[in-house]
Parts: sequence; structure tokens; C-alpha cells
Amino acid sequence: MPLTRRHLLLGALAAPALPARAAIAPGAAAPDFTLRQLSGAPLRLREQRGQVLMLNFWASWCGPCRDEMPLLSRLHDKYRASGFALWGVNVDDEPKNAAATVDKLRTAFPVLLDTDKAVSRLYEIKAMPSTLLIDRDGVLRRLHRGYQAGWVESLYEPQLRELLRD
Repeated sequence: MPLTRRHLLLGALAAPALPARAAIAPGAAAPDFTLRQLSGAPLRLREQRGQVLMLNFWASWCGPCRDEMPLLSRLHDKYRASGFALWGVNVDDEPKNAAATVDKLRTAFPVLLDTDKAVSRLYEIKAMPSTLLIDRDGVLRRLHRGYQAGWVESLYEPQLRELLRD
């Protein structure tokens, strides 16, 4: 059956209704990416398979981000020998702002630079901070947008312990 103008018009009308890709949601494979750390060394998500990984998207201008970072550092120190890795993904335009915040707060975990926001778009980050837990098989298990006092101890840590047991 030959393509007609009607077919082309119907196709053009239907195309915007189709998603470009599946939305990020718990149960989906975490999209792979590589970013440079503040030190300049690259880190690739796929290379973390076998560990439980927390991604924390943050910015130096975000008060709640700065509030939770010392608590995340403690969480990192407490569980890193148990197969847990924590990466901070900084979205500042200028790496010097991230570096100043990391130095001031004495952040214990690797901080990656997403200055062009490509990974933030890939993960559909719409709030600062946003925290994701990825299991040992690379599956996104938890997604938290924003931060409230107490979440590290009452929410993140129990979920982390559950994933470390799996």
C-alpha cells in the first residue's frame, strides 16, 4: 500500500504521543554514563556492577544539598566496606564552586562533574538534591527528589541495608 499524504499526516500527528524513551523509574536499568571526578579521573556507572550505588545529584547553591552532605559522608564511611559506593553528581556550571563546597564540607565520597547537565537530563533530575539507589545488578531501586531532615537515617539507610542484604 503506497504512502499517501493522509498516512504522513496521521504519522506526524501520532509521533508526539510516543515517548522518546522510557522514563526513569524504580525497576528500570540505570542508564550508563561516564563523568569526570573533581580530580579529573573518569568514573563509569557500569563498572560499579556488584556494588550497591547511591547517586546524589546536588549543587553548591542548594542549601538542603549542603545540609545532607556530611550525613552522606558518614553513610559512605559506615558502609563502603560492605559493597556500597556513593557518588555525588554536581550540576554546577563551574567546577570551582563544587570544589569549594567539597573542601568546606570535607566530603568523603567521589564527586563527579555534570557541568553540561547531560547525566541530569538522562536521569530526569528535576529537584535538588535527588538521590537514587541502584542495586548490585544495575537496576534503579529507589528515587528520592528533594531532602528533608532525617531522611538519611530514617529512609536512605534502611533502604541501603536492604539492598546490601540482597
